[in-house]
Amino acid sequence: MFFYIIALFVIALDQFTKWLIIKNFELGESVKVIEDFLYITSHRNRGAAWGILEGQMWFFYVITVIVIIGIVYYIQKAAKGKWLLGVSLGLMLGGAIGNFIDRLYRKEVVDFINTYIFGYDFPVFNIADSALVIGVAMLMGQMLLEERETKKEKSHGENGTHNS
Repeated sequence: MFFYIIALFVIALDQFTKWLIIKNFELGESVKVIEDFLYITSHRNRGAAWGILEGQMWFFYVITVIVIIGIVYYIQKAAKGKWLLGVSLGLMLGGAIGNFIDRLYRKEVVDFINTYIFGYDFPVFNIADSALVIGVAMLMGQMLLEERETKKEKSHGENGTHNS
């Protein structure tokens, strides 16, 4: 249940911040937060990351529903007792649903976090995107930990130090 609460928190924060942007900013308007690093910029995206597949809403609907079903399945089946896996899946679920809401109701995703990293103008993103990226990074961490544990168990078994 805790992992679904994380997803709900991400969805609520994502939708609230997007609502603030829509109500308080004109499209394209930008406010400096940290010079040459962070700006709040009202932007819309009708595609995926970097605007790829723009205008392919039915594709996004189908893929997102499949992803949501998959994440819920893995939360139910694989996350029990695995905090890192569950939190990562909760973040990904919240992020997927947050952007899905935009695509359903607005036919575009509201983006507003505009960063310049080492001079590179990174594509504008939102809270849902951030949750997805953090969730995927945590999932990769979980996978590396599991792989490491599996190798450790195999080596103990091969060395005769494994207790049966």
